[in-house]
Order: sequence, then C-alpha cells, then structure tokens
Amino acid sequence: MEAALIAIALAALGYAGTYITNLNLSRRNETLARITRQLSELYGPLLAYTESNSRLFDAWESTLRADKLSPYGRNRNPSDEELAELRLWMQSAFIPNVRKARDVVIQKADLLIESEMPEVLLEFCAHVGAYDMIMKRWEAGDHSNHWPVIRYPRELNKYARSSFRTLKERQVALLGYQSRRLIPGASFRRSARVKTMEPAAASTTPLQASAPPRVPN
Repeated sequence: MEAALIAIALAALGYAGTYITNLNLSRRNETLARITRQLSELYGPLLAYTESNSRLFDAWESTLRADKLSPYGRNRNPSDEELAELRLWMQSAFIPNVRKARDVVIQKADLLIESEMPEVLLEFCAHVGAYDMIMKRWEAGDHSNHWPVIRYPRELNKYARSSFRTLKERQVALLGYQSRRLIPGASFRRSARVKTMEPAAASTTPLQASAPPRVPN
C-alpha cells in the first residue's frame, strides 16, 4: 500500500513538473513572438527610417557650401537657390521617409514597449503633421515658409536605437534558451562546466551608438 502511494505521489509530481515546464515554455514562446513582431513591424522600421533620413540629410547638407556649414542653421540666410534645393529634397526624400515612420508609429502602436505613447513619439507625429501643412502650401506655390511650428524631436533617434537594442538583447536571450533546450545534453554539459571550471568574468561590450546626425527641422 505504501509503495502504491509513493508511486502515485511521484507520478503526480512528474505531471505537475511537466505541466509547469510546458506552461513556462509556452509563455516564453509567446514573449518571443511578440518581441519579434515589435522588432520587425515597429522598432526596426522606425530605426531604419529615422537613421537613414538623418544620415542622408547630414551628408547632403555638408555639400551645399564650401565651409560645410548648414545654410539652414540659426542666424543664417539661405539663398533662393538653397531654399529651392531644400524643397526638392524635402518633397522627394525626407518627408516621404518621416511620413512612413509616422505611419508605422500610428499603425503599430499596440506593439509599443511602454504602456502609454511616449512623449517623443507624440512630438514626432505632430512635427510631421506640421510639415504636411507646409507641403500643401508649397504645392499651391506659396514658398514663404520652410520651417514647421513644431521642431523635429532630437531624442527620437536615441529612443529608436535604445528600444531596438533592448528588444534585440531580449530576443537573443530567449533564442539562446530555446537552443539549449533543443540540444540533447546541453543543460548537463553546462552544469558540468560550472562545477569544473572557475567562473569567468563576464565580458560585455555595449553597442557603440554614434551621436544622432542632424536632421531636418
């Protein structure tokens, strides 16, 4: 009788352990699936659009004058030709890109890391809307204004890079966990190394993020 009770208890413990393991694995898979969507549908495109636009503008702007200083900075008076060149690049390259980034933020807001829309994204969407009004005036032949009432938020590039990096690190960690589960004996070999080897100091090299290049205001 006692042996039967022990067998039943061990079976129950085994079932409970399997259930908990499968439940944890299911939650990890769900988390991994969401992170993958966040990277591919929101933060990846947002980073690509903002960084490419900033670097393109920075490279283009430096070619306009021999001193490589922006004609569009504070206390500068761009010529009519420079303003016409600005409108051409804005209409052909820069504004289409920021519109795409704005649309990604609006359409994929359910994938945000935060529980609320970050202020930097609200400011960015308002900035694009302000430029939409200027573009409408350009189309009507009114070139009296080239600068939106709401400036481009300089923190946007940093936010996009930081969010992408955070999610990527979590994705790599979850994929590494799954790989260890799929390789027979991986957990045993890892445990054996921990017992027989001195712990090595962790060497982590943070991603080096360059300062965000200038972007159109």
